[in-house]
Amino acid sequence: MKSTRRSCSSYFSFIYLTLFFLRSIKAAQESDRVFNLPGQPTAPPISHFAGYITVNERNGRALFYWFFEAQTLPSKRPLLLWLNGGPGCSSIGYGAAVELGPLRVSTHATGLQFNKYAWNKEANLLFVESPIGVGFSYTNTSSDLSKLDDGFVAEDAYSFLVNWLSKFPEYQSHDFYIAGESYAGHYVPQLAELVYDHNKDANNFPHINLKGFLVGNPETDDYYDSKGLLEYAWSHSVVSDQVYELAKRVCDFKLLDWTNRCNEAMNAVFKQYNEIDIYNIYAPKCNLPQSSSSAVDPDESSVTKKSLARRIRRYSGYDPCFSNYAEEYFNRIDVQKSLHANVTGKVGRWSVCNDSILGTYNFTVLSVLPIYSKLIRAGLRIWIYSGDADGRVPVIGSRYCVEALGLPLESQWQPWFLNHQVIAFGKTN
Repeated sequence: MKSTRRSCSSYFSFIYLTLFFLRSIKAAQESDRVFNLPGQPTAPPISHFAGYITVNERNGRALFYWFFEAQTLPSKRPLLLWLNGGPGCSSIGYGAAVELGPLRVSTHATGLQFNKYAWNKEANLLFVESPIGVGFSYTNTSSDLSKLDDGFVAEDAYSFLVNWLSKFPEYQSHDFYIAGESYAGHYVPQLAELVYDHNKDANNFPHINLKGFLVGNPETDDYYDSKGLLEYAWSHSVVSDQVYELAKRVCDFKLLDWTNRCNEAMNAVFKQYNEIDIYNIYAPKCNLPQSSSSAVDPDESSVTKKSLARRIRRYSGYDPCFSNYAEEYFNRIDVQKSLHANVTGKVGRWSVCNDSILGTYNFTVLSVLPIYSKLIRAGLRIWIYSGDADGRVPVIGSRYCVEALGLPLESQWQPWFLNHQVIAFGKTN
């Protein structure tokens, strides 16, 4: 009889602890739920969360996130993590609020507009401002900012992911994808590799159901990217034959450090982009007064390989001034309060890009193509897409990178259609 009572007591204790644990998780999630976001349209309804995830307790590092549940069947949709590049640019200011999120900052930051092409029509969409120092993300240890490189960023992003999934465990088993653009062409495959490697060590790391990654106009390999950049400028009439031939003759893009003659020649190439937007060569430039240093053209007279190779990505589309609107919107106190952002008051003014990170970032990885080969052999799905108006990381370089992988061809180069109109060309390897 005593044994039965003891068993019942243990059973009810287990149930009580389980319920307490579930309530605690739900309470932690709800504390990050976004209510009354200024300017948010009343329809359609959008379920979203925002806040901080600590990635290093000792140094006080925390990354800011904004998460949107899928518009339909979120319990069945995959989870997709989006990263912007730079290094130093915000996934909130670009990916979420300008490009693929469901809420876009409207003209002159008067409010938000629903994006009918948002990716959360098909996936649960998670944006994170990475690395520390970008947007609302921060560290309490200033020396961390001098250690930023691809490995550091990948480790913090992995810690973020593990801790975020602990807060939202219902997504732990979902198919997981990583996506990004520009210098996230480094961030994305390196994080994917870290997840893949840790998944093989079940005793020390939780399993993340990684299925693949996708990257747009991605920085991939210094040699091919630089070669493609120069050829694109010439083939699209941005530079003269003379400038092109000189750069071809004096530059060996396989070198870690360009020679002085190469730097001078590439200065001449980039000088031609001063009057247009290198990220969308056919779009108009924003003529509004710039609200941050990230929107000001750098001094081309002192450009070197490092500063040329990593440029701040500025959005250009139907309205080239979206980054200005984003900075105005996310610096509003009522917006920050609704998003649970800048809660410590230490972040200061929010900007779409932090130029100081670009200046101090340690560029130690020249190519991520070996990671592609490794993860392709592992069976992960990879999609590379490149817009043909981007002169900074042009489609020419991306094609060189894909060819360098030496993959067997599954389908020939062909047009892709939408509503009986050609929208792209591509092939399948």
